[in-house]
Amino acid sequence: MSIWKYADWIAPVDSHHRITLGEGNTPLVRSRSIGPNAGLPNLHFKLESTNPTGSFKDRFAAAAVSHMLQAGESEIIATSSGNTGASLAAYAAAAGITSSIAIVEVAPLGKLLQMLAYGAGIYKVEKFGLDPDVDKRVFRALKQMGRQPGCALQVSGYVFCPEGMSGLETVGFELGEQLPEVEHVFVPSGGGGLCVATARGFAKLVEQRRLERSPAVHCVQPEGNDTIATPLREGRDRARNVECTSKISGLQVSRVVDGHLAIEACRPTGGTGHTVTDEAIWHVQKRLAREEGLFVEPAAAVALTGALQAVERSEVPADAPIVCLLTGIGFKDASAVERMNANVECPTLDLITLERQATT
Repeated sequence: MSIWKYADWIAPVDSHHRITLGEGNTPLVRSRSIGPNAGLPNLHFKLESTNPTGSFKDRFAAAAVSHMLQAGESEIIATSSGNTGASLAAYAAAAGITSSIAIVEVAPLGKLLQMLAYGAGIYKVEKFGLDPDVDKRVFRALKQMGRQPGCALQVSGYVFCPEGMSGLETVGFELGEQLPEVEHVFVPSGGGGLCVATARGFAKLVEQRRLERSPAVHCVQPEGNDTIATPLREGRDRARNVECTSKISGLQVSRVVDGHLAIEACRPTGGTGHTVTDEAIWHVQKRLAREEGLFVEPAAAVALTGALQAVERSEVPADAPIVCLLTGIGFKDASAVERMNANVECPTLDLITLERQATT
């Protein structure tokens, strides 16, 4: 099972060029603790953390690398805050092609090591991901590199790589099959591409009469990277560049990227924008691990943080079927794990003490 189950619904690739590592078909599980305790009996989690490299970006990479093979291209030029780079490096290795990845300055060590493990060439760029002017110049340079023979620029955004991004639309396809009665889907957002893809996936199901109506697709962002959420919420048609102050890795995208498209895609569904603090995100990340047994990175806790806030503010009915996308595994960000376990002691016992405790 892979995204190619939906080969006829996404950007076409000949069957002999399709690369897969078993991405997609991720579980949808009902909340056992957080939802019931908050009065949300129909809260569900889509576990994108179960993809081969630990994040939803594997869907993008599978489609993007397959299109490269079909076009006869053999070198990936990419930019990443971590997960895109890890996914592209893995699928490049599987396809027998090379990858060179420019990463944001604050990318977590775990994600860097994962890229290196797959054989990628990586380099950090100062202030990349934090300053929109720096981001603009980085993208300009990478575009030029991607024009070289045999190379392809792979950036996880519709404005750069629509073929690869079509692979993310399979999230919507799967949810339409797993929970057709879903009314609200909360999506974490940096550049906005996953919001666009999820909404487009549902729109295609409605168009094909496989789903009666699309659920509301909500865009959730950290307050320190509010490029899309507030403009969407306030009825504006355009996203905005910001100076990123959020510490949430993976969502530090100070430029608009797919922001305009996200507003255009989410608003007709009835979805809106939500901003949440970094502190609230870290708290929910810890709750997911301690109360649900779901170990995710901070960016993956953003959707649930937004959903809980929306219900608390009576913006979403508590009894509505709700899905939160949990986009990446917790091992991706070691510093966040250390923060989660701050002040937790792991004592060393001598054998006599252990035996004494066993008999009391």
